[in-house]
Amino acid sequence: MTRRIRLQGAAAFAGSCLLVATLAGCSDSGSDFDVSQQVGPDPVLPEPSHSLVPHLKVAEVVGWNEGDTPSIPSGLKITAYARDLAHPRTVHTLPNGDVLVVQSRTPPGKPVSRPKDLIRGWIMSYAQGGGGEQKKSNLITLLRDTNRDGTVDERHDLLADLKSPFGAAWYDDTLYVAAADAILAYPYRLGDTRIAAQAKVLTPLPGGPINHHWTKDLALSPDSRFLYVSVGSNSNVAERGLEAEKGRAAIWQVDRQTGASRVYASGLRNPNGLTVHPQTGELWAVVNERDELGPNLVPDYMTSVKEGGFYGWPWSYFGNHVDERVHPPRPDMVEKAIAPDYALASHVAALGMTFTLNSALPEEYRNGAFVGQHGSWNRNSFSGYKVVYIPFEEGAPAGKARDVVTGFLDDDQARGRPVGLGIDGTGALLVADDAGDMVWRIAAADGSMTPQPVGTDQITVGLAGGRAQGAAAPRGASGQEGATSPSGDAAPPKPPQMNIAPSVLPPRPGLGHSEN
Repeated sequence: MTRRIRLQGAAAFAGSCLLVATLAGCSDSGSDFDVSQQVGPDPVLPEPSHSLVPHLKVAEVVGWNEGDTPSIPSGLKITAYARDLAHPRTVHTLPNGDVLVVQSRTPPGKPVSRPKDLIRGWIMSYAQGGGGEQKKSNLITLLRDTNRDGTVDERHDLLADLKSPFGAAWYDDTLYVAAADAILAYPYRLGDTRIAAQAKVLTPLPGGPINHHWTKDLALSPDSRFLYVSVGSNSNVAERGLEAEKGRAAIWQVDRQTGASRVYASGLRNPNGLTVHPQTGELWAVVNERDELGPNLVPDYMTSVKEGGFYGWPWSYFGNHVDERVHPPRPDMVEKAIAPDYALASHVAALGMTFTLNSALPEEYRNGAFVGQHGSWNRNSFSGYKVVYIPFEEGAPAGKARDVVTGFLDDDQARGRPVGLGIDGTGALLVADDAGDMVWRIAAADGSMTPQPVGTDQITVGLAGGRAQGAAAPRGASGQEGATSPSGDAAPPKPPQMNIAPSVLPPRPGLGHSEN
């Protein structure tokens, strides 16, 4: 059934667009830029450009007509795995083959401090299908394919009334859920279809009232000792001050037993799609880079995440490319910034990632990664709105990205928008589509499947190419340099706030989530 935004919303949007067009002058600057130049390890980075308001082109969300599907190449088959969901964001496969679909919406109550915040909020709501009556979301639904034929036979709402959940992980009869302000731990045995127990707060996470990038993704370390959780920045480029970024623009490492936490890597503006490579044990992520430097800056990217690594935000991007908007400058931080592994092009909004080594897809897709690109709204021509495949060799990207799941965009209308990705219990690719309120299943056309289910969380011993992630015990809360020298000389510059993990509060009985 086609889902259209109310006419009142469309009229209001038209008025907003007229205002924005007047302010921005409807510039087509950069519209002839070849975005393929920004895909790969060495992207073309044009000179920054500035305007009063960002370049805008927003797709109206219309949903899918009955019988319509995204497009795929030959050799693959696509079907609707689940319909009538409530803004599905991520998918997570349990060891028994059950699939968890995490559905959520933006936390309410974000303060508006500038006119552009109001405009941006309205545009983002429009781009996500807002404006009409919306289903109640913020829940986790379990999908069960009892006979492994690629069709869901049972559907159960496992958890409801969560606070904007996003990431999930499971181990040792415990389901971990990353909400907007905490990692929650629920007792859960495989096969159960409901959770009645109260959540335990494993660790609080930076939350409101701003919580600019609120999605928090999760991944389990290969040795099962740690959880990795992504915490996005509280601004575009630190315009609210670094104090507002404490513990943010980072990936945390959290002890699964105690909740003790530290910043594992920083300078990552909005990391998501946390995934551990099945062979090397390396942690990978996709990252949404900064805005308002023009329609062709800065490319979003996919990268391995190094322990203690700093990836530039907010002072620089793609290594030593300085962002002159950030004051005071920090040349010391720019010098240590790590260039990411693989650019995905500007503003594609990559939010999901999954490796394919344990899939049953055709051979050409079995050694690489799929990346879900939610799609742009802040450039003058669309980018993203698709799922791409990047081939790997020896644990690293090796070749150009290929479009695999397309057709989400139809002219200026979005039928769907891909977000989180996963491999289901039969080895097929799953794509969460939050604008279409669906999960799509892409399988080998010949019906190939894995001998048994392989869960998203994989515990590996004797990894090829390196030790398990997080094998060392966490260091102190900061783990950074910057103490006053014994000689009494002036202290070196303090580390950025993103490198300082907040203290961990003890869990308090009866709390469903942390208080901020």
